[in-house]
Amino acid sequence: MKEYIKNTFLDLVRFDTGSDPEAGDFPSSESLSDFAEILAMKLTESGLEEINIDSHSYLTATLPANTDKPCWTVGFIAHTDTSPDFCGHMIKPVIHENYDGSDIALKNNITIGKRDFPFLGDHIGKTIISADGTTLLGADDKAGITEILAALRYLSEHPEIKHGRVRVAFTPDEEIGRGVDFFDVDGFGCDFAYTVDGGELGELSWENFNAASAKISIRGKNVHPGTAKNIMKNAGLIAAELSGLLPENETPAHTDGYEGFFHLCEISGNVSEAHMEYIIRDFDRESFENRKRLISAAVEKMNEKYGGGTVSLELKDSYYNMKEIIDRHPEVIETAKKAMELSGVRPKISPTRGGTDGCRLSFMGLPCPNLFTGGYNFHGPFEIVILESMEKAVQTIVNIIRLTEERGDRDV
Repeated sequence: MKEYIKNTFLDLVRFDTGSDPEAGDFPSSESLSDFAEILAMKLTESGLEEINIDSHSYLTATLPANTDKPCWTVGFIAHTDTSPDFCGHMIKPVIHENYDGSDIALKNNITIGKRDFPFLGDHIGKTIISADGTTLLGADDKAGITEILAALRYLSEHPEIKHGRVRVAFTPDEEIGRGVDFFDVDGFGCDFAYTVDGGELGELSWENFNAASAKISIRGKNVHPGTAKNIMKNAGLIAAELSGLLPENETPAHTDGYEGFFHLCEISGNVSEAHMEYIIRDFDRESFENRKRLISAAVEKMNEKYGGGTVSLELKDSYYNMKEIIDRHPEVIETAKKAMELSGVRPKISPTRGGTDGCRLSFMGLPCPNLFTGGYNFHGPFEIVILESMEKAVQTIVNIIRLTEERGDRDV
């Protein structure tokens, strides 16, 4: 199974499936539709049935039950797109076998070492897979896809393992916040599901940020600088001033754990006009609402100072903390913990400082916490995945499916 996992992952990451936040189509790129076709063939090879790709390139399939015992129907979900935050073209994975603890030197003076990433010390003797330093790796979430494929293949080859009906879904455009815009929860037909989209070995998350996006446009007044006194409004300077109104130490670089932040993702402009894009994150719903009020107040203050209509704000909620849903379904977490323990993995309960498709799916009626994949440093050239952790993820998925048969007479 280890070779299948490795070879499948190396094959999948070579496909360019970056999503495009500027595209108006769904999925956002043709490559995501093509990739769904490739995955459909792999699901067929693994013996799945009811394989379907709909008009939005959602790929779903079924592993039929092989027992007459009443069982839960469980789903496993991973996303097909990779992040647009860094280059995902021409990914060339590099295998570092029997890692010895030294720095990993890649192209473009990229070094993956214990000084910046002390967790590497936990993986001496393991097989680490990285990109070559010029691209991201794509373990987010092709590691998850690989692990789901491997688990389903294993169960197809071992019919002596009894289980209920299992559903799988591969979704596009998760990285740009649109992953479940058209997902048919009722048609998926599961009692609960898991996204396989987490990080380090044992990570189990059912808490995530409340999230919003803020797009700010600034309209300046550009006149000759020699005669600009009391006339010019420099949009670029107004942008800088507005940024200074937000808490200096409440950014991603200054926060961790349950701390929220404002993240300036993009800023551009000149004297005439400027644009800023923020994401707003917080685990606590009240604090989240306060953050939105704070950025709105900053915009209003700029308009009071420079004139109405100078600064406009488009504020939009993205997703909410799934904890308020998952807490109503403790069996979902209990099953995942037990499955990890059966796999020899110690569950590490941690909040997700981000979001997954499962965040929105939970509010759409499908309880959907997040399982580890074995990856680290997603969305950039330092991204890696640990092959042995991927094996453990496969075992965990198999054990969750086994437990649906053993405990299927219990209500979720």
